[in-house]
Amino acid sequence: FVEFQKRVSLDHTSFIDVYIPSTKTIIEQKSYGVNLNKEYQQSDGESLTPYQQAKRYSNNLPYSEQARWIIVCDFGTLLIYDMERPRANPEIIYLKDLPGSLHKLRFLVDSKAPSPVDIREEEISVKAGELIGRLYDSLLKRYDPDDENALASLNVFCVRLVFILYAEDAGLFEKGQFHNYLSKHRSMAHEAVRQLFTVLSQSEEERERYLEDDLKAFRYVNGGLFDKQNIEFPQIDGEPLEIILKDMAEGFDWSRISPTIFGAIFESTLNPETRYQEGMHYTAPEIIHKVIDPLFLDGLNETLNAILSEPQSFERTEKLLAFRKKLASLRFLDPACGSGNFLTESFISLRRIENKIIDALPENERASAKVLVSITQFHGIEAHDFAVNVAKTALWISDHQMWKETQNITHSRESHLPLVDYHHIKHGSAMDTLENLGWKEPGWKISHDDMLYIMGNPPFLGYSQQNKGQKESVRNFYGKAKADYVSCWFWIASEYVQDKNTKAAFIATNSITQGEQVAYVFKPLSERWGIKIDFAHQSFVWDSESKYKAHVHVVVIGFSTNPPELKRLYTPDGMRLVNNINFYLAEGPDEDIAVPRACPICSNAPSMTAGNRAADGGHLIIEGEDYKGFIRQEPKAKKYIKRYMMGNEFINNIKRYCLWLVEATPQEIHDMPLVRKRVNLCRKDRLKGAPDRQKLANTPHLFRETQNPESYIAIPLVSSERRCYIPIGWLDDSVIPGNNLMIIPDATLYDFGILTSRVSMAWMRRVGGRLKSDYRYTKENVYNTFVWPEP
Repeated sequence: FVEFQKRVSLDHTSFIDVYIPSTKTIIEQKSYGVNLNKEYQQSDGESLTPYQQAKRYSNNLPYSEQARWIIVCDFGTLLIYDMERPRANPEIIYLKDLPGSLHKLRFLVDSKAPSPVDIREEEISVKAGELIGRLYDSLLKRYDPDDENALASLNVFCVRLVFILYAEDAGLFEKGQFHNYLSKHRSMAHEAVRQLFTVLSQSEEERERYLEDDLKAFRYVNGGLFDKQNIEFPQIDGEPLEIILKDMAEGFDWSRISPTIFGAIFESTLNPETRYQEGMHYTAPEIIHKVIDPLFLDGLNETLNAILSEPQSFERTEKLLAFRKKLASLRFLDPACGSGNFLTESFISLRRIENKIIDALPENERASAKVLVSITQFHGIEAHDFAVNVAKTALWISDHQMWKETQNITHSRESHLPLVDYHHIKHGSAMDTLENLGWKEPGWKISHDDMLYIMGNPPFLGYSQQNKGQKESVRNFYGKAKADYVSCWFWIASEYVQDKNTKAAFIATNSITQGEQVAYVFKPLSERWGIKIDFAHQSFVWDSESKYKAHVHVVVIGFSTNPPELKRLYTPDGMRLVNNINFYLAEGPDEDIAVPRACPICSNAPSMTAGNRAADGGHLIIEGEDYKGFIRQEPKAKKYIKRYMMGNEFINNIKRYCLWLVEATPQEIHDMPLVRKRVNLCRKDRLKGAPDRQKLANTPHLFRETQNPESYIAIPLVSSERRCYIPIGWLDDSVIPGNNLMIIPDATLYDFGILTSRVSMAWMRRVGGRLKSDYRYTKENVYNTFVWPEP
């Protein structure tokens, strides 16, 4: 895993102390107490710092082995240099802090791990979100919480304040400029902030001639962030003022936040639907990269690396300049962009590639290089207006951060204000679609000549969770199919990718690639739009950042009508190249879709049915711990009590019982008071239900169905995916199967053998649904579509 004393040829032979090939890490080790920032004379007479020494080693390795990471260490301090940010300051970890910093060193063994800088930015961004939450709660007391306009005003105020704090710490304003201004006017802070917002929206020519000097000193921001709006200003005194001045302005460095993470945390704070769910919510960059890397970023990096591996020449420079122009021609759209974390991470990634290009140019070209990649290439649609404002602000912040990285390369002193005027994130629902909102709006400057990438994390809602409008959207695209809400984005994007220069990729709930939804969603997408899967990540668990951890099982699907010859399939065992990925996200033909059937596809297959629904409000069920007491008090009922099994009871042999009164006469029921009481409670419960349930009140002593075969095979509807085989067994008429058991009455031993075969299990895993990751065995989708052999 680790190579010691790796040989490297300079004008003489030298040796790298430690090299880690899998993660391309060079470690230069010095004695304890050595000054790691001081230059030391090398064997060839040149004076270099330990970092410069390691960098020279890297530059003289074959291009494929050059360092992604350089660490210099004196046994007490580690300086970690990220070669993606070659001119940035190193991340510092001290030996005394190592136990709490181990998570920052994952990059040593995992090439996909976040960098220490990314981890620090995430921690800082979460802290920033907590500060905003405190201010929000403090100011909320001064607004009418039931007034939507008032809450919108509070959101706009928080967005603007955060940008001002960032501008002050990041050098867009003078250090301490806002803090000093607000401190000076603290007795009239409310009016002072109102005036400041107005001034920031005005160019020097538009401002009043006799403004006070401290207001006049603020630079013009533009970009639409401080456009005049009718917003209600809160009274800023007491607790809110102290939070702004002491905790937010004095006590925190806003320049170090990650706009990708912070934007989503910020939105979570301002979103009334999420802010009281005990935690911050965001799509982590490593999840975003599961989408954007195979969609476009891997290809761009491969192209750049191929150019950089060529010797320095005029032709190499021309290729770099042409590649830069290509980057500037790309367009990106997130049609459910939220706080813009997909857009900001994609923008940052594209700008880092551009910075690598600028850094690789000859010195005269590098010094005069202008940035070509712009936030105007990035477009979004978002239903919540406050998220739109947050997304724009996150993009502006990311634009400035990347500009500072470029300045480190070009040594330019050019100002980054005023902001780029940016109106490419639209407020509205993507379900308003093409004509109304503008997935194809000319003002977005997305032409058929541009390469367009559609990406994101649209909302997933099962059919039962959807409101009336959402169900209507699903029906508009898929008819009566009970598809997940996320499927609507797949339909609209499929219409859009008819243009050969467009590709799309979404995170989605894994349910749309399992069971009957494959036929409901992907069969029409394939038949009507001809889409193909370009790459896919099979189901993985995505933990939310909420304190109430939601283990969401998701997939990533990249698709187009112009797929590559070999497709990338990401499985738990790694990535492999395959000829085709079908809509179950497995290697195989697209036609391999099991269309749900009402009856078995083969005439020699016995009929399967679901067990019995009690529909009783629990009154005909006797729990295992209550059974003996019930019999003791009502001994006559013993002959009418049977074992009762749902899937869980069947798999784990849990004892539950039920009253099975199919053969009981009215007089017998009357003569058993405890039984009579339960039957009456069942009647009352059914009368409260829907019309079809109310009809069952006429027979309150019976289950909704009354199947009790002498012998039958039982298959649980849900079982663990960790098993090779679903637990399948034989039951008899002493056991009443509940509706979470599928049953085959009067089945044969041969039937049992077929169902428990490896072939049958493989079919179930391919076409069956999932409850989270558990197997979900259905009659229509698994059993009725299975081809039985002719023995």
